[in-house]
Amino acid sequence: MAASTSTRTQTRQTGRFVRSTDGSQSLERGLALLRAFRLGTGTLTNADLANRTSLPRPTVSRLTRSLVDAGFLVYDVAERGYRLGAVCLSLALAHRSAQPALDLALPLMRGLAEGRRINVGLAVADGTEMVYLDSVRRSRMGLFRHLVPGSRIPIALTSLGRAHLSALASTDRRLLMARLAPDYGTAWPAISAAISESLALIQRAGWCWAEWQPGMVAIATPLCVSEGRQYALNISLPAQDGAGERLALEHGELLMTLAHHILERWRTSRG
Repeated sequence: MAASTSTRTQTRQTGRFVRSTDGSQSLERGLALLRAFRLGTGTLTNADLANRTSLPRPTVSRLTRSLVDAGFLVYDVAERGYRLGAVCLSLALAHRSAQPALDLALPLMRGLAEGRRINVGLAVADGTEMVYLDSVRRSRMGLFRHLVPGSRIPIALTSLGRAHLSALASTDRRLLMARLAPDYGTAWPAISAAISESLALIQRAGWCWAEWQPGMVAIATPLCVSEGRQYALNISLPAQDGAGERLALEHGELLMTLAHHILERWRTSRG
C-alpha cells in the first residue's frame, strides 16, 4: 500500500493550510469574541458579544473571563464592558512588521496616488470580508479618508472582494459564495449576478469595478504570488452619478500597470 501524503506536503503542494487533526472549539469561540471588536468599537458587554457572535451568554461569560485573565480583554468598570487589551496592539504591530510584500509595494502605491490624486489600497481576505493592509488616500474629494490599515469591507459588494473571488479555485469560490449568500437574503440573486459580471470582466480585462459607496468608484485586480498568498489591489476616485463605468475604463490600464510593477518588485526581491 502506498504511503499517504503528509498534510505538510499537501500544504506545500496546494498552497493551502491542510491538517488532519481537529481544531479547538473553545479557542475558536474565544477568537470569535476578539473578532467582534471592529474599528471604532469602544467597549462591548457580554450581551453585545453574544449578539455579535451568536454564542450563548454563559459561554461568552466563561470566555471573557479567560480572555481577561490572559490580557486579551480588559474590563472597564465605568463602561461596564470589555475593551481590547494592549497585547492586541502588539500582535497588530507584529503582523505589520512581517509584511515585506507591503513594504515593497507601498512606494509604488504612494507614487501613483500622489501623481494622479487618487486612492490606492492593498488588501487581503479574512472570512467574508477584505481587510486593508494599507491605503494611500490622495483623492481630491474627502470621501473614505477614514480608511486605515485594518479597515474591513464586504467581499460581495466591493471590487476588492470580487477581485479576490476571481483568484480562488472554483471549489473554494463556490464555498465562499455559499457562506456569503445568507448575509444578503433576497438581495443575493442580484448581488450574485453582479459578482458574475465582475468575474467575467476580470477574465477579459484583468480588473473589475464597483460603486459600493455613493460618489466613489473603485477598480481592483487580484495579485497572486507564490506559496498561495493572494492580495487584491485597488484604486478609487470620486465619481459623479453615471460616471463610474467611464472612469473605470479610463483607469483600468493604470491599475494594471501598477499591479505589474508591484509583482515585478516582489519577484525581484525573492531573487
